[in-house]
Amino acid sequence: MSMSELPANLTPVREAHAFDEARLVDYMKAHVDGFRGPLSVLQFEGGQSNPTFHLTDGGGRMYVLRKKPPGKLLPSAHQVDREYRVIKALSDHSDVPVPKPYALCGDDSVIGTAFYIMEFLPGRILADPKMPGISPADRGRIFDSMNDVLARIHKVDYRAAGLGDFGREGQYIQRQIARWSSQYDLSRTAHLESMELLKTWLPANIPPGDETRINHGDYRLGNTIVHPTEPRIIAVLDWELSTLGHPLADLGYNCMIWHFGEGFGASEGYAGMDLEAFGIPTEAEYVAAYARRTGRQDIPDWDFYVAFSLFRLAAIVQGVYKRGLDGNASSETAKGYGDRARVLADLGWSLVKGRA
Repeated sequence: MSMSELPANLTPVREAHAFDEARLVDYMKAHVDGFRGPLSVLQFEGGQSNPTFHLTDGGGRMYVLRKKPPGKLLPSAHQVDREYRVIKALSDHSDVPVPKPYALCGDDSVIGTAFYIMEFLPGRILADPKMPGISPADRGRIFDSMNDVLARIHKVDYRAAGLGDFGREGQYIQRQIARWSSQYDLSRTAHLESMELLKTWLPANIPPGDETRINHGDYRLGNTIVHPTEPRIIAVLDWELSTLGHPLADLGYNCMIWHFGEGFGASEGYAGMDLEAFGIPTEAEYVAAYARRTGRQDIPDWDFYVAFSLFRLAAIVQGVYKRGLDGNASSETAKGYGDRARVLADLGWSLVKGRA
């Protein structure tokens, strides 16, 4: 790949995230096989909570560095060591496509914060779920690949991969409902009837059959790399929220996109669209394909898992909005989230209210 073919979302390193590049060169010479200086560093723009950089060495080899942001951080936030650990485990013990991990550095004296280095994979990040410029046939193949990769994640023997202590086993959904109910209550700015109804209904209607698998936590098309020219996923990114959890929570989150309509901004989805003409499967077809791949006859209580995912996202969005009102959000756009929690909660309640 030539410099002219680099991703369009690269910028010079922002002043707040600058670090001692000479120290990084010394570290990479000692810990990254095949590395040779000098080093060129650019920064990926966007809203990643962990600043992310594109590195090119003297031989033209390219890498990605993710590091904790500078400043005082919450103890449980920005755990780049957890990201590295799951990528390394999947790289070594599974057929889940992830970038090759090279090194994890917990020594703050090198560049100021902990960081890890992985390979750079050229490809397409399809941030817009409408996938402009891609043919309907290829959209369908990309969705089938996304489905296949999620099934692969959930079929990994996490204990054999060394991830037996990567999270708590069992009762993931119960714990998530309790956590996000509490978080929502702390950030509530208005009465949302559908949110209050979900807070009561969800814990009383958790389907039987608890399961534990590796959960990505934010599995969607925009967090994958699609091959530069072929309609298949070559890597899953952004493992920051990964843990051990219920696989159908991951699938429910992945399928919210079928329920989003116009007005969701970057999260705009496929509600009301002619999916056959667009080229992607229906939600039911996508869920059935996942069930086949994971050896399930079917997935009872499917609407519960989507409603749970919408509830969880509504609580997260409400927190972002509250921080925006309080003046300490990471982005000015947070203040524009005022109605988003209500829309998400209304969607979630509309799926299950007939069972109440």
